[in-house]
Amino acid sequence: MKDLEQCRKEIDEIDREMTVLFEKRMQVAADVAAYKKALGKKVFDKERESQKLAVIEGMASNDYFARGLRELFVQIMSLSRKYQYTMLANGGESGFEPIEALSCAEGEAAAYFGEQGSYTEQALLQSLGGKCKRISCKSFEKVVEAVEDGTVKYGVVPIENTTTGDISDLYDLLAVHSVYPVAEQVIKIEHTLAAPSGATEEGIKEVYSHPQALMQCSGYFAERPELLQRACSSTSGCAMEVAKSGDVTKAAIASEAAAELYGLTILRRGLNNENVNSTRFLVLSRKAVFTQTADKVSICFELLHEAGSLYRILSHLIYNNLNMTKIESRPIPGRQFEYRFFIDFDGRLSDPAVQNALTGIKEEASRLKVLGCYKAFV
Repeated sequence: MKDLEQCRKEIDEIDREMTVLFEKRMQVAADVAAYKKALGKKVFDKERESQKLAVIEGMASNDYFARGLRELFVQIMSLSRKYQYTMLANGGESGFEPIEALSCAEGEAAAYFGEQGSYTEQALLQSLGGKCKRISCKSFEKVVEAVEDGTVKYGVVPIENTTTGDISDLYDLLAVHSVYPVAEQVIKIEHTLAAPSGATEEGIKEVYSHPQALMQCSGYFAERPELLQRACSSTSGCAMEVAKSGDVTKAAIASEAAAELYGLTILRRGLNNENVNSTRFLVLSRKAVFTQTADKVSICFELLHEAGSLYRILSHLIYNNLNMTKIESRPIPGRQFEYRFFIDFDGRLSDPAVQNALTGIKEEASRLKVLGCYKAFV
């Protein structure tokens, strides 16, 4: 039996030899990158890599070593590609233009989801100020379309709630429309139960609100299972309709501002399940821009339906030391069991590390769209 120290010395020597060979291989990879760049060829050659892996497996003396060599060379080839991408990164030509700051002057328009008094209007006021002309829209799609066709300069929509999670419909819209997140705003959500004058909480039979708000107040409905829950387009719209009805058996779950705006009596405050209940809103622009303070990048991409494809994409963030803060998947319409992925990560489009990562993702994904670059709300 060999002495442990002797074994370790032999391993150290082998590792030194492997290190020299690894660096030599990377130097050749750099020559390959230069050649491909000159001819406009892609770095990722899936067929070539598959053939190479099959040859390497065939060199192994047993099945265990064959599997190990495949795993090892998959990583080596991945590192080789990433090294080549550093030479092919586009130097900031992302199609996005840096600007000093967002501005919405008097007379310029901004659209928001919901009626006057909605949480989304609050987000608009806090992110863009009160000078711009505010236009309410009854759906996320209407907001997105108004931004895309230039009817408004900006649009504000909710994207995520701390209690109920993501608002999936909006992700689908961002993937296919030419609009770009340029800022985010977080609003603390404090739901009230509001009804026409003369109503009492005990006399309420129907409660109207947006589906997200109803879910955020599920604990209240668990206490009063006899209440009929009525879903509608927005919290503020429900408040307006309940006020118009004058029916003291109907109530709305909405913000205190909406209740006061439409003359409703607040029957109960703090209706939401969680005290820490906040919604994240995005400010959308028709122009692909990012501010000087931007520190978050949002992208979406599609992949081939095969083992390891998502890992390959995420490895570009790891290799470039980029912190991923969110990942979400959505089914692709018309394609059975295929998904589109949405990712947020720290960084700016002008950062070399971000450019390197996006170069690699663009090469290896079926489709990549940079959704936007903006200042993360703190």
